[in-house]
Parts: sequence; structure tokens; C-alpha cells
Amino acid sequence: YIHFCIDKEDPKKRGKDVCGYPLSIFFIVVNEFCERFSYYGMRAVLVLYFKYFLQWDEDLATSIYHTFVALCYLTPILGAIVADSWLGKFKTIVYLSIVYTIGQVAMAVSAVHDITDSNRDGTPDNMTFHVALSMVGLFLIALGTGGIKPCVAAFGGDQFSEHQDKQRRTFFSVFYLCINGGSLLSTIITPILRGQECGIYSQQKCYSLAFGVPAALMVVALVVFIVGSGMYYKAEPEGNIMLDVCKCIGFAIKNRYRHRSNQYPRRQHWMDWAEEKYDKLLIAQIKMVLKVLFLYIPLPMFWTLFDQKGSRWTLQATTMNGYFGKLVIQPDQMQIFNPILILTLVPIMDSVIYPLIKKCGFNFTPLKRMTVGMFLAAMAFVCAALVQVEIDKTLPVFPSASQSQLKLLNMGSSAVTVNLPGNESLTLNAAQVCRLIHNTIRFVNGMNMPVNVTTSAVDLGLIEPFYYSTYSTIKNGETKFSLLSGSQSCEYIKDFGFGGSYTFFIPSTFVFGPDCQDSITVVEDIEPNSVHMALQIPQYFFITAGEVMFSVTGLEFSYSQAPSNMKAVLQAGWLFTVAIGNFIVLIVAEIAKLPNKWAEYVLFASLLVLVCIIFSTMAYFYTYIDPSEIEDQFSKKVDEDEDDKDKREKAEIKMVRRDSAESYDDSYKQSNM
Repeated sequence: YIHFCIDKEDPKKRGKDVCGYPLSIFFIVVNEFCERFSYYGMRAVLVLYFKYFLQWDEDLATSIYHTFVALCYLTPILGAIVADSWLGKFKTIVYLSIVYTIGQVAMAVSAVHDITDSNRDGTPDNMTFHVALSMVGLFLIALGTGGIKPCVAAFGGDQFSEHQDKQRRTFFSVFYLCINGGSLLSTIITPILRGQECGIYSQQKCYSLAFGVPAALMVVALVVFIVGSGMYYKAEPEGNIMLDVCKCIGFAIKNRYRHRSNQYPRRQHWMDWAEEKYDKLLIAQIKMVLKVLFLYIPLPMFWTLFDQKGSRWTLQATTMNGYFGKLVIQPDQMQIFNPILILTLVPIMDSVIYPLIKKCGFNFTPLKRMTVGMFLAAMAFVCAALVQVEIDKTLPVFPSASQSQLKLLNMGSSAVTVNLPGNESLTLNAAQVCRLIHNTIRFVNGMNMPVNVTTSAVDLGLIEPFYYSTYSTIKNGETKFSLLSGSQSCEYIKDFGFGGSYTFFIPSTFVFGPDCQDSITVVEDIEPNSVHMALQIPQYFFITAGEVMFSVTGLEFSYSQAPSNMKAVLQAGWLFTVAIGNFIVLIVAEIAKLPNKWAEYVLFASLLVLVCIIFSTMAYFYTYIDPSEIEDQFSKKVDEDEDDKDKREKAEIKMVRRDSAESYDDSYKQSNM
């Protein structure tokens, strides 16, 4: 049903209620869905864009990826300050969404290889332009998405009246479901778009389309949010609260230092030393914020592990087999299991698991849920380490920095014996390759006539006699090669898996015709990936279950424990832990420098278990509060003080009047006398 809820006493009831919920939150939810589609869609292919388009190595790609994510969670502090002290949440969301959109467009343009491909070979000639534009785009995206992060959730919470606590709690769960709904669709769609081939002069992987669609969704998000403007409750900014908080804390520390001798009586809390200058209500609100922020100290370690699913786990998937029957999953699409499991586990947790635990008589508080979530994330990395051990068994042994590799090809019609200093003699049969190096695919022409080799996706060009083609990348699946020499032709078909590297040798005895398929010698420089991507599902399950218990609960916990005028600030503090977590990835990986990836996974899991123990101890001593009750107590105390002051003033007035009357009577009597 729909009924009008215009209430002069409650300014939050500005529009309609639908099933007990303010209609305005539906615009906020749709906006969040589109914005998250935009963000996660771009982020899903980002590390592969770094590696394969910008040609960065895995370590640099991982470092820049986590630096970008960290920046996305540092800028919420700026957004919270702007929203709470200057523009308000609504205007902050609108203005920074415009910046956000410009950044997404810049990323899409940076991925158009034809802009600088002057020789039309499919490779950008001025990579500096693409790197610079992409970095500008990522900075604007980080500023935009980070700036609106602390505002959107808090703005949604502001739409509810005080009697709608149940609806508010449900909103946060729905809000998180929309985040993951957008993440799910974008993680499915953008890798598919990336896999397409596009270009004006040459066809290459379509990163521009993979970034362009998220840019379009960001435009939709902005428009939808503005459309609902007339229905929102827009709380006015209450001054630079962040500056007031910092000044108050600074004064308390300075005042405590000045009165550090034993002759001054101790106070119950160190913030009480600010009472000489600042209002007691503000001091009480800061105490509430500091109490929660103290709990936040161990939290970054969870995000250190969680955000690696977009970098290390995606790169891990590139060394695995993605065939699920007839369905082929790309490495960056494995992230879809996170939102799928989120959409499944959130309602199960809320409607089944938590009520069942409550019926069993166990008080499963929010902080206990968060502790369990951290432990589950650690288990996810144990699973990732076990998967990596299986992958390492199938990988070739690469030379170290002090070693080299040599590849020998016998193009003759008879066997050849090769003697290398310090090595045993090698016998190469006719048309045989000694495999000592790897890379995608190439053809070697052992005939005395040139051969042109083409496919539908790649033109290997004309290969001169006794020469070879450059290495080229071939997609997985069946590929048909056309070999042409004059009027002679040959159709060669090869089914490729994931991650294989091949050399195709055309021997001197090669004969064109329908039976030419068997004449070509194929050498697997690197065997196709044999470890299946399905082995990553357990680690995604554990990390997602941990996210549900940790992140969903933490979002609601932060809002519920925040004073009325500092909710966005505390939300920014929560998001700040994500930024620190991404910096920890860089620090730990750089300091540890472990040669094996599985050992790095075990290290991260061990650190999180240690932090989990510390957090559980801190949570045990935490006392839950109701900020509104504490603020009401101070308001009542102020009212009582004002009432007492009014009574004293009235009494003084009566006394003055009485004294005046007595003086008048005395003077009157004296006059009569």
C-alpha cells in the first residue's frame, strides 16, 4: 500500500511511504546499484589491463591496483568533511559523481589503442599517453567513488524516522545486496566485453568497451539520484565537525599535559580535560567516536586479505583451466562467485543462521560476528595456498636472473647431434625442436619457399624460408590456420586450452593438400593449464562468508554507534581501514619477498589469525551504547539547568520587587509621618 506521510513535526516524512519504507530510499538503492556496477566492472578487468594493455609485470600491476584501491578508501575522509561541514550529503554526492563520471570516461579513452597506433600494428606507439590518461582517470575515479562512499549509506539512513529502526536495519542489508548485485552483473559482463575485439585499424582486446559501459552506468546513477531530489530529507551541514573534533582532542591533550602533576585531581576520562573550553555534549560524542575508532585498529588486516581477490587471485586464475563443460570462464570472471555467494548468504544469515543461533541461547553480538568473519577470511587464504601448491606442480621451471635458455631447431631432413660446452650431447631428429623456452604461439618455416600463415583473429604474415614468425596470442578454443604458398594451401586446426605455449614447425618435407594436418610438428613449450578454476570456489566461499559476517555487520555497527552529527565521519573511519589494508598488501609483500606465492598466502592467513585474537579480546571489553540516549541525557540536563536558571531569575525578580515594595512602604510611612 502507499500512503502519504506529511508530518510537520517529523521533517524526514517529506514524501510517500511504500510498505513502511520512505520512497526516497528506492532512488538511493538504484543509484548505489548503478554506481557499484560502474566501479566493480572497471575494477574487474583493471589488473589485466595493466598487465596486457600497458605491458606491466605482475608485481607492478598488483602494486598499482592496490594503490588505487587504497586511494578509493582514503578519499572518504575528504568526502565526510565536505558533506558534514560544507555542502551536505546530497550536494557532495552529486558533485563528486560528476568527477567520478569524467574519470570513467578518461579510462575508456585511455584504452583505445588506435589513438597512438600510427603504424597500425595493433600496439600503441606512445604508451606514455595511455599510462598518463589512465592514471588521471583512476585518480578522478578514486576521488569520486571515495568521496561519496561515506555519504550514500549515511544519507540513506537519514531518510528513516526514529520509529523506523527495523526498516533502517533492513535497508542496510538491502543496500549491501544492491552493492553485490551491481558487482555480480558487472563482473560477468565487463570481462566478456574485454574479450571482444575492436579497433579502427587493427582488432585488439576491447578494454575501451569494458571501461566504456561502466562509464555509461555512472551517468545513469547520477541521473537517477538527481531525479529523486524532491523526496529526500536533506540534513543541513552542522559546521566543520571534523575540525571541532580535532581542536577538542588537541585541547584535551594539551590541558592534560599542563596539569600532569599529582596536585591536580584525576578525571574519569582524558577527554574530560577539555571541559574548561568545550561543550560536554561534544566531549561525550567524541568519546563515543573514539571508543569505536579504537576497535577499528585491528580491522585493516581483514581488508588486506579480502581485496587480493581482485589482484592475486585473478592472476592465480590466469594459470588455471576455465572450462566448465561447454561454458568457458575467464580469469577475471571468477570474481562473480563473490557477489553470487553474497546474494545467497545475506538472506540466509539474516533469516536462518542468526535467528537459529539466538534460539540456541547464544548472544551472537555484532563484534562476535565480525571476529568469526575475520577467521573465515584467514581460512580462505589457507585454501588459496593449497590451490597454489597444486598450480606450482604444473608450471615449468623458469631460469633465474643469472641463467639463460636456449632453443634448438633441426630444420633438416636428417638427425643432428649438438655438443654444447658443459652439457651432454643432444640428438635432434629431423623436424624436431628441443624445448627450452616458452611463449604463446609461433610458426617456424623449414621449407625453401615462403609461407603465409593467417587466422581469423591474427595475421602471422609471410614467413621467409628457414625463418620464423613473431609470437602471437591466441584465444582458447578451436582455431583454424590457413597456410598459403602461391596457389597451394593448407587448413590446419588446433584446439587451444588456457595458458599453453606452442611452436609449430613446418618441415622441409611438408606437402600441401588435405592431409597436411599431420605433417606439422607441434611442440608444447608450456603445457596448457591443467588445474581447474573450480578449485578456487572454496576460497571464494570462505572469503564471502567472512565478508557477510564482517562487512555487513560492521557497516550497521558503525552507523548504530555513531553520534547523530558524526555518522558520515565514522563511516569514513570504517572505510579508512580498507585503505590501510591495501597498503599493508604492498608493505608485507615487499618486506617478506617470499619466492613462493603459496607461502605468501600462508603468511597473510597467519597474520589475520593473530589479529583476530587481538580483536576478540578488545571486543570482549566493549560496551554497546545508544548514542541518541546519551545525547538526550545531555539535552535534558541542559533543559533542567535552564529551568533552574529561570527559577532563580524569577526568584531574584520577586525579591527585587519585594524589596522595592518594602522600600516604597517605608518611604510612604515616613512621608506621612
